[in-house]
Amino acid sequence: IFSVKRLIGRKFADAEVGRDKDWLSYELKESAHGGVDIKMGDRWYSPEEISAMVLQKLKADAEAKLGEKIEEAVITVPAYFDDSQRQATKNAGEIAGFKVRRIVNEPTAAALAYGLDRQKEEKIVVYDFGGGTFDISILDVGDNIVEVKATGGDTHLGGDDFDKRIMEYLVAEYKRQEGIDISKDVLAHQRLKEATERAKHELSTALETEINLPYITSDSSGPKHFLMKLTRAKLEDLVRDFIDRSIMLVKDAVTSAAPKGAGLKLSDINEVILVGGQTRMPAIQEAVKKLFGKEPHQGINPDEVVAVGAAVQAGILQGDVKDVLLLDVTPL
Repeated sequence: IFSVKRLIGRKFADAEVGRDKDWLSYELKESAHGGVDIKMGDRWYSPEEISAMVLQKLKADAEAKLGEKIEEAVITVPAYFDDSQRQATKNAGEIAGFKVRRIVNEPTAAALAYGLDRQKEEKIVVYDFGGGTFDISILDVGDNIVEVKATGGDTHLGGDDFDKRIMEYLVAEYKRQEGIDISKDVLAHQRLKEATERAKHELSTALETEINLPYITSDSSGPKHFLMKLTRAKLEDLVRDFIDRSIMLVKDAVTSAAPKGAGLKLSDINEVILVGGQTRMPAIQEAVKKLFGKEPHQGINPDEVVAVGAAVQAGILQGDVKDVLLLDVTPL
C-alpha cells in the first residue's frame, strides 16, 4: 500500500479518487459512509486505519530508540489539506494511540526547521514536491513570528506521477520491442514500478542508468528479460510538463492578488526552501533557481526537514523552545 495520503479524508465520489483508482495497484471501494475503503489481503481498511499502522510503527521505533513511552504527537499535513482531510489525519493519530497535540502545515514546519523565524524580516517561498502532492507556501518571517501569507499547489502532482509517466514510456517501449504488454501482469508491473523509482533516484546524480529485470515475463519462446537504458535527458523530457506546471503554480501563488496569492513580485522573495524527495532532481532545482534568480536552500535533508520542524513545534508546546509565535493559516 502506498500514497494513502492521497485518499485520506476524501469521498469515493471525488474526481481525484477516480483518477487514482485507475493506476493504484490495490483495490478501492466506496465505504458505508461514502469514503474510501482499501483492500489489503482479504480485508478492507479505511485510509485512517492504514495511516494509523504507519504511525504505530513510527511510535514503536521511537519508543525503542528513546526507551520511554510516547503518548503525544505533532503531525504535519499539506497546507492544502481541507478540514475533513485534517480531521481524518488526526483520527489516524488517535487510532495509533497518540494524543494529537497539533496538526501543522508542512511548509510552516519547514520554515521552523531552518530557524528562519529568528532572522530579519523576510519573505520565504517553500517549494514542496513530495511523492503524492505538490505544495507551495509563501511565508512572512522575522522577529520570532512565522506567518503564512498564501498557499497553493496541486494535491495531485507528485513524484508518483513522475514514476507513472516513466513507467508508461517503458511499457510502451517494451511492447514495441517485444510485442508484450507487461502492464497487464501485476507482478511484472510491481517490479517495474520499483525499478522505475530506483532509476529516477539514480538519474539525480548520474546522466544515464540501466533498468535490468531478468525473467520479467515469458511467451511461447520462453522467458523474457527487460533491459533498457534511461538517460537524464529523456527523463527530463518525459516530465517537463509537470515541472513547468509546478513553476506556473509558484508564480501564481506569489504574484496573484490576495486571497488567492501573496500579491508580491518574484523579486520580493528573499529565500526559497526545497522540501520533498522529488526536489533532488537537478531539473527542478534549476527551474526554481531560474524563476527566482537565486540558489534555493538545501541545507537540511529534504526528506527530513518537515519532521524537524514538527519537532520544533513540539518543543514550543512543551516549553523547551521559547520566543516563537506561530501564526498559521488553514486555507480551506
